[in-house]
Amino acid sequence: MNEVLLVPTGIANTASVTAAFARIGVAVRTSVCADELQRATAVVLPGVGAFAAGMQRLSELGLADVLADRVREGRGTLCVCLGMQLCCEASDESPGVRGLSVVPGVVRAFPPEVRSPQMGWNRVTPLGAPWCEEGSAYFANSYRLVDAPRGWSVALTDHGGTFVSALRRGAAWLCQFHPEISGRLGESFLRAFLQSCEQEVPC
Repeated sequence: MNEVLLVPTGIANTASVTAAFARIGVAVRTSVCADELQRATAVVLPGVGAFAAGMQRLSELGLADVLADRVREGRGTLCVCLGMQLCCEASDESPGVRGLSVVPGVVRAFPPEVRSPQMGWNRVTPLGAPWCEEGSAYFANSYRLVDAPRGWSVALTDHGGTFVSALRRGAAWLCQFHPEISGRLGESFLRAFLQSCEQEVPC
């Protein structure tokens, strides 16, 4: 694969994402065209910042439905950090704001006794078949999905209790950590995502 399309949410470090794909020989091109994103083999939804701002931006761009459909159908889509949280139903961070709702559950804040935001390296452990590499990845999050949804491959991480650090269904890959700055594990994750896109069998 020579190119992935990136959704420019305005709340993501697109430079680091672009550099990470460049290191494995894949170009990144931004697009806000719903038809183009619908047809693409691989789409990336990155994000940092607030849940409400992320959903507002996707709504303004008219991209919420096409992204939700891609993830729901297991089509080649990588959702990173806030991008993963936006796939859920809602978040403690922005009460009353509805997410893309393709992953059941509400994103919850870390409890008061836990250091938040979680900034730094932590262990990612896939459950079941080894669909992604186990090892350390870089996190920067104050909120997380606690309960693993049914019908998804799941990886877990512990910070004040276990939470979902990655999900996969078909060629839809979601991760709470930042693969673009997670060294060898991050590169392995991106390569595996791209391979799944090339072998895509929609759910």
